[in-house]
Order: sequence, then structure tokens, then C-alpha cells
Amino acid sequence: MPIKRCALNGHAIRSLDDLFAQLSSRLSLPAHFGRNLDALWDVLCTDIEGPFEIVWKHADESKQLMGRDYNRAVKLFKNLEKERDDFKLKIEP
Repeated sequence: MPIKRCALNGHAIRSLDDLFAQLSSRLSLPAHFGRNLDALWDVLCTDIEGPFEIVWKHADESKQLMGRDYNRAVKLFKNLEKERDDFKLKIEP
């Protein structure tokens, strides 16, 4: 099965809401997605069929603008890599 790639545009991610909006549109997250990190974890663990990867382009810009929320999001994705062997995160500065 081919890998699904979700490219995030870090130029446009200034908040968790921006991140959720990009993920929702690119991964077709379900309507019941609650737009918070716990809900994101739930849908990425159970509702998205693998294999898939998230490529966060221009992540340095998001990091500056999002502050701690950037670190929280990256931690979630890193934990997802441990949870799912069919998921990969790539961060591009």
C-alpha cells in the first residue's frame, strides 16, 4: 500500500487551530474531531489508515509563532511514531 503524505505549510501555522485546520483538510479528519490535542491523538491512532507520514515544512517559523504549543504538537507526533509503526514525522526547517 502506498504511503500517504500530509505536507504541512509552516508559514501558515501560527496556532494549534491553524495546525488542526491543515490536518483536517489534508487527512480528511472525521467530523467528530474535537480540535484539541487529545482528540487529535485519538483520531490519528484510530481513524487514519496507514501508512502515512506528516511532513512539517518551514517548521522553524511555526515554532517561533506557536511557542509551547509547537513543542506539544511535536511531542504528540513523536509519541505517535512509537505507537504506530506505519507513521512517520518529518520536520523540515
